[in-house]
Amino acid sequence: MRKYQWRHRLMTGGRNIAVLLSAGCLAISGSYAASAAEALNGKTVLTTDSTAADVNGQPKALLNGPKSTVPTGNEAKGSRQTRSRVAIIIDDFGNDMKGTDEIFSLPIKLTVAVMPFLPTSQQDAKRAHERGDDVLVHLPMEPKSGRPEWLGPGAVLAKMTDAEVRQKVEAALENVPYAIGINNHMGSKVTGDPRIMGIILAVCKERGLFFVDSKTNYRSVVGQVAQEIGLPRVENHIFLDDVHTASHVRKQMRLVQERALNQRYCVTIGHVGVQGKNTAAGIRSGIEDMKSTVDFIGISDLVKEEWKWAPKPTLP
Repeated sequence: MRKYQWRHRLMTGGRNIAVLLSAGCLAISGSYAASAAEALNGKTVLTTDSTAADVNGQPKALLNGPKSTVPTGNEAKGSRQTRSRVAIIIDDFGNDMKGTDEIFSLPIKLTVAVMPFLPTSQQDAKRAHERGDDVLVHLPMEPKSGRPEWLGPGAVLAKMTDAEVRQKVEAALENVPYAIGINNHMGSKVTGDPRIMGIILAVCKERGLFFVDSKTNYRSVVGQVAQEIGLPRVENHIFLDDVHTASHVRKQMRLVQERALNQRYCVTIGHVGVQGKNTAAGIRSGIEDMKSTVDFIGISDLVKEEWKWAPKPTLP
């Protein structure tokens, strides 16, 4: 399979962010991953604790999830639903990326997001399924900045017709076995487009799948459109590896724990890639600190429990 090269430069807050994909490896300089960098837009950013914040980092409003108190005493000793839950999604599988083995060796259930049409797409999806993990299609979607070819194969672009968008989504789902849903790779332009998201989400509904909004665009319409057609509104809350050190990932895991305890659950995203081993190391350390207070579950378990999701596919 042909290797893809792409380079992406952003200027934000005086920082130059460079993204390079060469021979299937994701290399990042600066403090943000491609997905996290896409969340930076104007004077409002999606921060690592999923609050809308001003340029000084002061929180303005929580974006996601219903609030609740944490069960205590005898109540906390009951079923799993009385404990807070964490769903860890790991993006960018499919191209034999660094950190793949380390992520798969983690002692918890994960959600593995696999990019389609890459050399190890099917292998990684099968490996995740056999390990008991959930599998998502990590669908390449056009960002607001940068050339579309940087996305690699099978990307959904804003200029496509309805039929072309549908064909791309269906082909990606056929290419990644065991997928129970989709999340977006980059995609800040497409996730703000109701027409295109309506088509993508319609395909999900037809097949009994759901969509996880990676929240690379704080103006995303995904949640609103999903609710309008009867799909659950599932969104990422925290990027684990917006800074690529194990210590930072461990710090982010503490934020994940705090949010989960305060609001019943937390959805968080990390990545395999050039710094994938650091991500795996940080998650492993965080697990030890968190396992007594939260349950680590797949995203499908969370969607069924939190949104009472009972899919009714219309396709055989």
